[in-house]
Amino acid sequence: MTVTIGRRELLAALGGAAAAWPLAARAQQPLKYRIAIVTPAFPVSEMKEGAGNPQYDAFFGELRRLGYVEGENLVAQRYSAEGKPERYGSLAEEVTRTKPDLIVAPFTQLVRVLKDATDTIPIVGIMADPTSYGVVNSLARPGGNVTGVSVDAGLEIWAKRLQILREIIPTSTRVGFIGSRLTWDGPQGSVMTEAARQAGISLLGPPIETPIREEGYRRALEGMAVERVDGLIIRDSSDNFTFRRLIVGLVEKARLPALYPYREYFSIGGLVTYGSDLSGVYRRVAGYADRILRGKKPSEIPVYLESRFELLVNLKAAKSLGVTIPTSLLVRADEVIE
Repeated sequence: MTVTIGRRELLAALGGAAAAWPLAARAQQPLKYRIAIVTPAFPVSEMKEGAGNPQYDAFFGELRRLGYVEGENLVAQRYSAEGKPERYGSLAEEVTRTKPDLIVAPFTQLVRVLKDATDTIPIVGIMADPTSYGVVNSLARPGGNVTGVSVDAGLEIWAKRLQILREIIPTSTRVGFIGSRLTWDGPQGSVMTEAARQAGISLLGPPIETPIREEGYRRALEGMAVERVDGLIIRDSSDNFTFRRLIVGLVEKARLPALYPYREYFSIGGLVTYGSDLSGVYRRVAGYADRILRGKKPSEIPVYLESRFELLVNLKAAKSLGVTIPTSLLVRADEVIE
């Protein structure tokens, strides 16, 4: 039997199909950009906007401003080593196997392992001194597949942190350093130890052993109490940042003056902070990601060396500790909590 369709019905049918096809096609198309975010310790649940981590609020907020919206044209895969450096290798293999367009990693040693796992997938890192770790050839000409932001000005910034602590406690000669075994045994540990030696200060541990867990910090603070340290410096690592509330609480309980690396410690009661604006660093990383996703090669993007450091002073915490902050420090501070 032959069915005859009139011209008007045929046009209506074709028009409906034409209107429906783009919707179906768009629904079947994969999202355009895939990035992998890999951290040494942050819980995966915190590695997104609105989850209580200001760095990822800044990162995804900046990506959105640049036109990348998760769930629309962006897929973000999240991975964490959960405080276990021995997992870096297997995690790097897992990440690179998925072949994302870009990898973001906020820790120098982790960037190094990722670089060993792939020389083709672009990597944007937040690093200490990437040249001393063999991650890039130089800051100006990184070479290879890694670029990013360096938040460590080397001997200069560690000498400055020790100087600030000594301004608060002029008689200090024994300073505890809160950092992982990887830090103590790596290039940054050597720089910190040399800065302390030049200042006539003994740098004391013990290091935080892996896996990085709450009990490791408790043991470290107990050990430093036995060593009768005069004050503490908290290493600017993502391990420590993950446990920032625990660290500030333990330091307050030990009644020790401490110098912290980031504003986020200051905002929860830390005494003094001297370090980078970490949210600003993550926004810059998002900008680097944008340039690479638009076709720029990491080898052609210089590593940005963070050069502005905030000095923040919490007089409320000082009063609680019975510590007098010298006027010379207060007049240099970028922000003071009364």
